[in-house]
Amino acid sequence: MDFKLPMLGEGSDSGVVVTLHVKEGDSIAKDQPVLELENEKAVASIPSSVAGVVTGIYVKPGDKISVGTRILSVSAKEGEEAPSAETESPQPAPTPAPKKEASASTAIPPAAAPLPTGIAPAAAPSIRKLAGDLGLDLTRVRGSGRGGRIELGDLRNYVQQLQSLAFAQQAQTALSPKAAPESIDFSRWGPVLKKPITPLRATIARRMVENWNAIPHVTQFEEADITGLLAMRKKFVAAYEEKGARLTVTSMLLKSVVDTLRKHPSFNCSLDEAAGQFVFKEYYHLGIAVDTDHGLIVPVIRDADKKTVFQLAKELEELAAKARERKVAGEDLKGGTFTISNQGGIGGAHFTPIVNKPEVAILGLGKAALKPAVRDGNVEPRMLLPLAISYDHRVIDGGNAARFAVDLVAAIQGFEEKGLML
Repeated sequence: MDFKLPMLGEGSDSGVVVTLHVKEGDSIAKDQPVLELENEKAVASIPSSVAGVVTGIYVKPGDKISVGTRILSVSAKEGEEAPSAETESPQPAPTPAPKKEASASTAIPPAAAPLPTGIAPAAAPSIRKLAGDLGLDLTRVRGSGRGGRIELGDLRNYVQQLQSLAFAQQAQTALSPKAAPESIDFSRWGPVLKKPITPLRATIARRMVENWNAIPHVTQFEEADITGLLAMRKKFVAAYEEKGARLTVTSMLLKSVVDTLRKHPSFNCSLDEAAGQFVFKEYYHLGIAVDTDHGLIVPVIRDADKKTVFQLAKELEELAAKARERKVAGEDLKGGTFTISNQGGIGGAHFTPIVNKPEVAILGLGKAALKPAVRDGNVEPRMLLPLAISYDHRVIDGGNAARFAVDLVAAIQGFEEKGLML
């Protein structure tokens, strides 16, 4: 019997084979992982729905496969019955019925045929004046009055017809396929190395274009003095390591971010354009952008407001490790309310992060640097952390963004040592 690729989850119907765990002649049990499949931002382990001895394998690493693709075939072990085809082969999803094209009866009615030159259409002076003010050609309007006389309703219908035509043209332009991209032969000018675009990189590219095009971005810049924060970290880092957690500046900043989001709920909301509503979330799920060899992955720490710094530090380290190993589950990438992108470990200062739709704001952290700063009237060397807050200007105004930045800096600089107690 054949084992075929089952449904992968909502919005997922294909992937690229990363690793095969079985070979011909192997005995496999039901629910035993047989391969790893790269799909968008995660690598998922695919379990077999059949048991028996592998008699054929029909895919290899690097193959792109979709739901229903035959992966392997098995035969029953000696003395056992063959697995039922009803349990091993998922039925293909029904093909959706094609959408009906607009019928001739629903098409926009044609305008009246133009009258011969010099013949004015029958209409009241008031109708003529209104048409003149609107710049309308009455010879194109179909009159419904006696003898083809143009009434006010006829003029209104003609205007609506012009609007419908204009909207239809706009929609057609928006839906019309873009010109096929041109492939350039760069090898004409020197040696090149070609690599295929991975599903993860394709997903990142698509999401970045969608986010950039859909959201009017503005970025607010600030600096926070983390000299005291670093001193507290140094004091507690050993105790955290003894308990199995790595205390980082990011894990400490998560608490400051949550405190600031509580004061500014518009930064923890989403815009529901279909319903014409703002959705204010009463939970705080923080997305953490993780830089991996395969691309940017954003796992989510749920209920960050209900966790201690120790819990946040431990979960942050675990999620980052899973993301780098591509073992993060698809559900771990959903439901975020606010994202943090920390480039401090790499270097660089301020940058302009792109909002992760449907969120409305994102915090970018740069590398802290020792700089001269005025403190109590004296110039002192202090560690200053660059902050960059990008936000959706449809939801958040500049004044609110400035107030959020000020409160975030105050929360960071006012971080209390008791928040690190174990």
